[in-house]
Amino acid sequence: MNPRQFVYRVFYALPHRTRHRIVRLFTPTYIIGAVVLVRSLDERKLLLLRQPSSAGWSLPGGLLNRHEHPIHGAARELREETGIVVPLTAMEPMTPNAVVHHQGGWVDMVFTTRVALTTPLRTDPAEVVEAKWFDVDEIPRLSKATERLIGEYGLGPQAHNHRAS
Repeated sequence: MNPRQFVYRVFYALPHRTRHRIVRLFTPTYIIGAVVLVRSLDERKLLLLRQPSSAGWSLPGGLLNRHEHPIHGAARELREETGIVVPLTAMEPMTPNAVVHHQGGWVDMVFTTRVALTTPLRTDPAEVVEAKWFDVDEIPRLSKATERLIGEYGLGPQAHNHRAS
């Protein structure tokens, strides 16, 4: 019996609960968030937020609640941070739908929606300092995570580093 087979034999001889704890101990754990790329109806503008804790602009989004479906979390975060309410049928998953931030240990589930530029923005001052529409070709300084995330979709300064979907 080689060492690998021995380890497996010992592992499977352990009680189920102990095996489960060992697996949990050595399995990476990620925090799950939901983010929304909000575009104008003509798709020329992108809605960005300045948050108190961030060095740059970011997208509406946040962490999912326990057992919350990502699309529900995305719609909730959009409503809480901007006052924009859209039906779930107007929220489309981006491709790819998930962006993994390995260094931060979190995964963003990414959705998009389109709204009129005249849609009133009602921000929560505790979460958002400012919400503003920007031309997709003139995006301001972004938080590092947002820059990387929108680069995955062919937008912003890192767009050339990623293939557009």
